[in-house]
Amino acid sequence: MTTEVLTQQPLYLGVDGGGSKCRVVLMTADNKLLGEGLSGPGNPLRGMQLATASILDATAQALTSAGLPQSTMSQLIVGAGLAGVNLPEYYQLFSAWQHPFASLHLTSDLHIACIGAHNGQDGAVLICGTGSCGLAAVKGQLLEVGGHGFPYGDNGSGAWFGLQVLQQVLRSLDKLIEPTILTELLQTEVPFSNTLQLVSHFMNASPTDYAGLAPLVFLAAEQGDSVARQIVEQGAGHINAIAERLMTIQPAALCLIGGLAYKVEPYLTSAVRQLVVPASQPPEYGAVWFARQAAANRIATGTI
Repeated sequence: MTTEVLTQQPLYLGVDGGGSKCRVVLMTADNKLLGEGLSGPGNPLRGMQLATASILDATAQALTSAGLPQSTMSQLIVGAGLAGVNLPEYYQLFSAWQHPFASLHLTSDLHIACIGAHNGQDGAVLICGTGSCGLAAVKGQLLEVGGHGFPYGDNGSGAWFGLQVLQQVLRSLDKLIEPTILTELLQTEVPFSNTLQLVSHFMNASPTDYAGLAPLVFLAAEQGDSVARQIVEQGAGHINAIAERLMTIQPAALCLIGGLAYKVEPYLTSAVRQLVVPASQPPEYGAVWFARQAAANRIATGTI
């Protein structure tokens, strides 16, 4: 397909803007993948200037990989699922952005994850990675649960599991609870000889830093450590509660997404596990579907 032909038809850009990276896909109206791009954070909570620069950089990469001129950016119909735009102030900031696209349709990163996971059909998605949250979409109704951020939210997430490791090891070292394998496992990751060194090391730790410790909990639990087992069961209980809340609007299927999903799944109730299916597409593809639907709705309602 020639460049001239491509630029004469609708082109859709799907944006998945998270706290650490921004992924985009460039597609034709008949779902042909033309190009992809990857850049820095696309989350407005990290700053509008950084977020918009990341989106534009990733878009430029996608156009280059498609063999299209950068001027084509003005023809793109963009669907953007961005972390943080569920907060009204950030939604307004992005809505006011003087972007270079033909149109920009905004929603949350969780929403496009759900759309992509179920290939545009109704369903639910539950994220269990560094953070935790869930969303169900059924007959036009959206139900979002969690996603409030660490440490006051994100229960059952990688960051939450990692924090529990630190807290329980400190308690064990103070002889307030029984000894735990977690102490030895943590020492292989962070050498320390006393509680003060351990606290000093994590004084300015990020959610990502804590999430890096999460696998230790499951490793210790698999070795029969009772402290770790309690942490796993409590964390899985949080994830299960999110799933059960999503099930109140009766989604037909549930996709578990995130680095810890496969670790947590065996601890969920059978009712939840029966709904679990593999994700069909990644979030950026969901963003393309969202862009198509939003553009079609604007045409149908005469708002363009």
